[in-house]
Amino acid sequence: MLRSAFRILPLPMSSPAALRSVTQARLAAAQRRSSRWRWAGVLAAVVGAHFIAAQWFERHHDTFRPVTPEHVPVQVALLKPERIETQPAGSPPPEKAAPAAPKRVARAPREHVLTATRPGPKPLETAPATQTASTSADASAAASAPGVASSATGGAGSNANAAGQGNAPHTAPGVKFSVPPSAELQYDTFYNGVRNQPGTIHWSSDGRSYDMVVSVPLPFIGTFSYSSHGHVDAFGLAPDQYIEKRGRRGEDITTFHRDTKQIGFTRTPNTLPLQDGAQDRFSMVMQLASLVRGDPDAYQPGVTRQFFVTDNDSGEIWPIETIGDEGVRTDRGTIDARHFMRLPRREGDRRRIDVWLAPSLGWLPARLVQTEPNGTQIELVWRGKIAPQDANGSNAASSDDTPPAPSQPSVTDPGAGPEKP
Repeated sequence: MLRSAFRILPLPMSSPAALRSVTQARLAAAQRRSSRWRWAGVLAAVVGAHFIAAQWFERHHDTFRPVTPEHVPVQVALLKPERIETQPAGSPPPEKAAPAAPKRVARAPREHVLTATRPGPKPLETAPATQTASTSADASAAASAPGVASSATGGAGSNANAAGQGNAPHTAPGVKFSVPPSAELQYDTFYNGVRNQPGTIHWSSDGRSYDMVVSVPLPFIGTFSYSSHGHVDAFGLAPDQYIEKRGRRGEDITTFHRDTKQIGFTRTPNTLPLQDGAQDRFSMVMQLASLVRGDPDAYQPGVTRQFFVTDNDSGEIWPIETIGDEGVRTDRGTIDARHFMRLPRREGDRRRIDVWLAPSLGWLPARLVQTEPNGTQIELVWRGKIAPQDANGSNAASSDDTPPAPSQPSVTDPGAGPEKP
């Protein structure tokens, strides 16, 4: 009986069907909760994507509208590298002295006498009184250079003037050329339309040498830096070395060996023959600016100029065509600029460069856009003020007026110097 009293009675067990129903109910509830969270996540992602898109469009710089091929003007002229006038190397000093020279020519036919006695005011008073006196003529001839005395016996006033004032060969024929004024340029930079940190272009030149450094910061990549330095020869800017550094990569250096007429690279053992007027990727921009600044009217829509341009491992002809005058939107408003575009160098060439040169900036770049073959676009748009305030389009800049003054005597020798082949 005790055994029967303490017999454990079986507990009621749930049926398999009941267990399945409970499990399904719990799974359904969990699915509903996860579905709500999933939809909440999707909604948050959509809202975030729209917010990012709105921010992108807000920051997107809408001034970049690449010129499609159908809008490119028909080529009307093809210009190739040629010698420049020797005047630009010492152009600022002659421009300052030019107003005094015509006055003397108009007032005194025998200008060489006044020129010879120019250091003292006393000869200016005696010159009119000695026009008929042979003694004063002898005195002036003794004080003047032998070339002036011989020009006095020549009897031709224009020839005497050319001999007396033409010691520097600034009248040598060639294409007009005027180096832009030195400046520290600030640029808004855009990577695929998104604004990044400001970039800079450092440009300095004294009319005989130049130095250029371009710095463009890019997100997640680092700073792209391009530097070019060289001198000015008979064909314009003549790079001596070009250094390119992209982000965290090492430097690629291109060297222009003027003595051996070869171009060497650190990226490849290959060399190239050094052609007259050869440029690197960024000196080409300033070479173009110098040519346009020297003769703006020569670059009308359709005019194309060829440049031999070296990269960090090769070199080829770049055809740069004049597109026309356009407005460039900057943080200071819209400024007028002349648009130039590099035409395809070969069939299938998708890398493109557009440059806008502004006369109000002394024909320095107001905007540059480089389009890579993969579609990446890097854009620079000028902002702020440049260092020199005098930036007339076709006139020599004031920053160039002072440095070349002592270089005037050196131009007399290079007058034949830069012109030698």
